[in-house]
Amino acid sequence: MSILLVDLRQAIGHGLTIRPIRTMMNHATTELFFDDLEVPASSAGRRRGQEASAICIDGLNAERILIAAECVGDGRWFVERATRYANERVVFNRPIGQNQGVQFPIARAHVNVEAADLMRMQARRICSTAAKPCGSEANMAKLLAADASWEAANVAVQTHGGFGFAEDYDIERKFRETRLYQVAPISTNLILAYVAEHVLGLPRS
Repeated sequence: MSILLVDLRQAIGHGLTIRPIRTMMNHATTELFFDDLEVPASSAGRRRGQEASAICIDGLNAERILIAAECVGDGRWFVERATRYANERVVFNRPIGQNQGVQFPIARAHVNVEAADLMRMQARRICSTAAKPCGSEANMAKLLAADASWEAANVAVQTHGGFGFAEDYDIERKFRETRLYQVAPISTNLILAYVAEHVLGLPRS
């Protein structure tokens, strides 16, 4: 494995093609096509072998912690919106949030978001200490935060009822965005496979 730094201003149109992909959420996503792209042997930042692998893996761990933080923020946003609506929406002369069938799912979503944030902070602490690997913690933080955010998203939609699908309330927009993190930047199944093998010592699947 090798890592090479390429100046995009020189590469685009000379072996590198970038094509945007339209998605259902507001995330800039592109395809990259490399066709006979020339890279000088003296390219700054050239890395090979184990050093290149370490750089890639460390970057992925940091990305997973960053995404976990974003998911925690999304989860808190959903919980706040659901709580506000449950307090404001009055049916039969009482706020719907007075009903345990409404308040319990919101409370559970809040608990799970805050628990995921603790795992995220633990992963960040370990990652910031260069002498310690943080792959397990980074993966678990991303998994827990993505799950908590997705749970909170479903609770927010359910609390709003039909209005959860209306653009005016913004719930449907964030609902689509937070669904992404069950898949990217690493899928839930890949994280579970990593934990099973590298944390629990189970056979490689």
